[in-house]
Amino acid sequence: MKFSEADLEQIEKKGLTPKKVKQQIKIFKNGLPFTHLIAAATIGKGITKLTAEEEAAYIKVFEDKKNESELLKFVPASGAATRMFKFLFQFQQDYDPETESLNSYINNTDAKDLSLFFLGLKKFPFYDEVMAKLLETYPDYNKKSRDEKAWLFVKAMLDEDMLDYGNYPKGLLPFHEYKNKVISTAFEEHLFETALYSSDNCKAKLHFTISEKYKDKFKSEFERIQQKVETKTGVKFEISFSYQKESTDTIAVTPKNKLFREEDGSLLFRPSGHGALIENLNDLDADVIFMKNIDNVVVYKYKEEVAKYKKVLAGILMELQEQAFAYLRKLDEDNLEEKDLKEIAKFLSKKMDVKISPEFKKYKSKYQIEYLQEKLNRPIRICGMVKNEGEPGGGPFWVKNEDGVISLQIVESAQINMKDKAQKSILTKSTHFNPVDIVCSVKDYKGEKFNLTKYVDPSAAFITEKTKNGRNLKALELPGLWNGSMANWNTVFVEVPLITFNPVKTVNDLLKAPHQVLNGH
Repeated sequence: MKFSEADLEQIEKKGLTPKKVKQQIKIFKNGLPFTHLIAAATIGKGITKLTAEEEAAYIKVFEDKKNESELLKFVPASGAATRMFKFLFQFQQDYDPETESLNSYINNTDAKDLSLFFLGLKKFPFYDEVMAKLLETYPDYNKKSRDEKAWLFVKAMLDEDMLDYGNYPKGLLPFHEYKNKVISTAFEEHLFETALYSSDNCKAKLHFTISEKYKDKFKSEFERIQQKVETKTGVKFEISFSYQKESTDTIAVTPKNKLFREEDGSLLFRPSGHGALIENLNDLDADVIFMKNIDNVVVYKYKEEVAKYKKVLAGILMELQEQAFAYLRKLDEDNLEEKDLKEIAKFLSKKMDVKISPEFKKYKSKYQIEYLQEKLNRPIRICGMVKNEGEPGGGPFWVKNEDGVISLQIVESAQINMKDKAQKSILTKSTHFNPVDIVCSVKDYKGEKFNLTKYVDPSAAFITEKTKNGRNLKALELPGLWNGSMANWNTVFVEVPLITFNPVKTVNDLLKAPHQVLNGH
């Protein structure tokens, strides 16, 4: 495959190399292997279920140690809100109030989402803002028919020359309404929540990965709320932002694996999904990093409960890390007896859920030491898992890689071969779901940062089908941030309650209890 001078210039400008682009094209041609599931991770078999006493003990570990550690919260927040309003965009496009009543449109299209939206209209935190915009634009709005009012309400929300919610970053949309009509965004809720656990010595650090075009919007939102949040929490916030790097974009190809070219002849590169953010995470320096998606927030009265489980996960991380570091220092001393090596292997297997090779017992002690060092000296992540209530997305599984190594992984359904009955059967036995509730450690026992890009499984990428200007193309998504990008981390799964998982995937999710303030509280 030959690149022109213009191609090479474009590749270099992206921060990529021709070799890397050719490797991506090779992936399209050869395809990617499906993940090989061994079993679903369940309670007692890959997922830990804690007693109330154990939870309290881990919270104490965290509270005792947190002031010695640098804490940071990492929030992927680059998404626009477009998908939240998908059914409303459809309604705006298809519905004509002059030719059809709203009821008949809902009945004819079986639009349950739309019906729920209009039933709950006054409970949405943006209701007053939309009404103000409508009355300013259409002074006779209140004289219009119910059908026309409904259509105009959606138009005011979504039109580019009105409120343009669909092109807003999700983190800056009105999410919750408190008494006295005080509106808060998901971004603001993350600050309040973080103050409850990820603050040490009255300071809290948060890092948001955002789309560069939203940079000024996020900065001005922080300036608007900073004094209020800092006064209420007694915590000073240090906020930083980063953007998905252009060098993580991937080449697009035609359905026949030829280079996809734009109308001007240039190559088409596309953002490669949230797996690209492993680079952003790799640039951060902290002892304990909490990770959570931008849309997974709750109104204030539920925050203590959510914060409690963040502390539990962090306490587990700190305890395991302390023991792992002590063993790694011991392994460095090189004067270990057989019982010491057995003890370390048992810790790895029982506490860290690492499958020890059946060959381990046959190794000479020198190789046993090397094996244990290699298994122990890795980034660690403690992942909360919630009971599966039928939500789409990834789940916890035991997986075998191409080298025959079995480990715990978070796997998306797109990585599973649904045509294989045995694999599909394992998927159906899955009891838990990944809410992206992760606490991790990215430094080794000498205090040096791991290079996180070395722990990625490149074969866990995705090939997806997309279109551009009506033309079909194939796109490559890098291994997901908490999927293949963390494939070679030490992983512990812990059951957490459903209250910790409250994402807003569609606008109607804002009507659910964890996003509503009842009785004026």
